[in-house]
Amino acid sequence: MGNREDLLAGARKCLFDKGYARTTVRDIATASGVSMAAIGYHFGSKEALLTAALAEATREWGDELGHTLGATESDPDPLRRFAARWDAVRDSVDTHRGLWAATFDALSHPETRAQLAAQTDESRTGLAALLEGDEDPDAGRTVGALYQALLIGIAAQSLIDPETAPTGADLAEGLRRITEGADKM
Repeated sequence: MGNREDLLAGARKCLFDKGYARTTVRDIATASGVSMAAIGYHFGSKEALLTAALAEATREWGDELGHTLGATESDPDPLRRFAARWDAVRDSVDTHRGLWAATFDALSHPETRAQLAAQTDESRTGLAALLEGDEDPDAGRTVGALYQALLIGIAAQSLIDPETAPTGADLAEGLRRITEGADKM
């Protein structure tokens, strides 16, 4: 690995161990075994490095989740399929708590928030494709937006209290009740 890759690896370690806000340039340099000056040379700023490390970790999480979802059986019943997929998402969020804690921590930083906002459409389209196999941009705008809201909510609830975060079955039952109740509105 070169200095750039070492810095990304060190920044990821710091993100997951200390969070976005508490990570210092010195922390990253120590974790990566690279000089503090190299951060400015390769990334311009500590914030740009942390944002790049977070983006890389998020992409890897999405790839891993895609493999996990690809290995789950596709139930013909849409609510059971929905429940199984969201159980897999919840398990993945629990496994990668450091990533999600760092993501929420990073939201208070304008540079990172701007980058995340710029990727919203891509993230939504990716979630619709990942969870439904639907690559249609309209699905990304609607289904992907719903899935993004669910994902962020599950991640937040899992960080706050993993024992009471909703399961896939809880979400499916809520969805069933909402759609059945739509006829009563």
